[in-house]
Amino acid sequence: MPTASQEDNNDGSCDPPFTAPPNYSFPHHRLNPLQRYPEKQPIVLVACGSFSPVTYLHLRMFEMAVDYVRQNTDFEVMGGYMSPVSDQYKKPGLLSAHHRVNMCTLATEQTSQWLMVDPWEAFQSYQRTAIVLDHFDYEINTVLGGALLPSGERRHIRIVLLAGSDLISTMSEPGVWSENDLDHILGKYGTFIIERAGSDMDNATETLARWLHNIFLVPQLIQNDVSSTKVRLFLRRGLSVRYLLPAPVVEYIEQHNLYAEDAPSHDKKDKEKERVKDDAWRRAGASTPSSTT
Repeated sequence: MPTASQEDNNDGSCDPPFTAPPNYSFPHHRLNPLQRYPEKQPIVLVACGSFSPVTYLHLRMFEMAVDYVRQNTDFEVMGGYMSPVSDQYKKPGLLSAHHRVNMCTLATEQTSQWLMVDPWEAFQSYQRTAIVLDHFDYEINTVLGGALLPSGERRHIRIVLLAGSDLISTMSEPGVWSENDLDHILGKYGTFIIERAGSDMDNATETLARWLHNIFLVPQLIQNDVSSTKVRLFLRRGLSVRYLLPAPVVEYIEQHNLYAEDAPSHDKKDKEKERVKDDAWRRAGASTPSSTT
């Protein structure tokens, strides 16, 4: 398991504390290194999930979080990242990391001026959400040096998890997440939770009272229930998904004939197996990618 501490080599240099895919380099071409408002705390938003495929709602989550930050907090957003989950998750409907990273990259590079995709999690063995956030913290603060203030001083950038309300629901269920990982994610980093239609946020957060100061609930002023699951269903049925996904993503799906063979399972036993597997992954300290499907 990766560790968040560095190891010294014989020559006095330090090895990176995390495993990395071959030829990996951390993307930071859109990360804002200069903090405009010294009185605020700089943050970076990180969304972990399947993104199979990425939808407009995934992109909107970042924009809703930024609006909330500007109107309700003393944070300053320095950047935002999508972190697609590893193929090792093996969830039904999960396309290969190669295609998912490509689609997320098309979506962010061609429709956004500030969002990025980090392939670190996608192209290696499965990593717990807590470790993924540690990775971002290391790359942004230890390697890049954090935020630069107008005075020339450096400041630590806080990493914050961005997710849908179903994530906080699983976190509130006893035994689904490890206590250590909950404390690490919610205590050290915190999370912005995008409210979804029909979710009971009050009950979900009641058992997480000790971390409420780090849980920021973002309302959807215009309800959007588009999901990757529904998009895959449309594609299997030969229905149009235009204007549900960014146009470059739709073109990529059509070009590579993706999801056409993703046959739905109507077998109750298969559905139960999928639910049991989700619970098992969560107990290992993971947020199931369904939180941002």
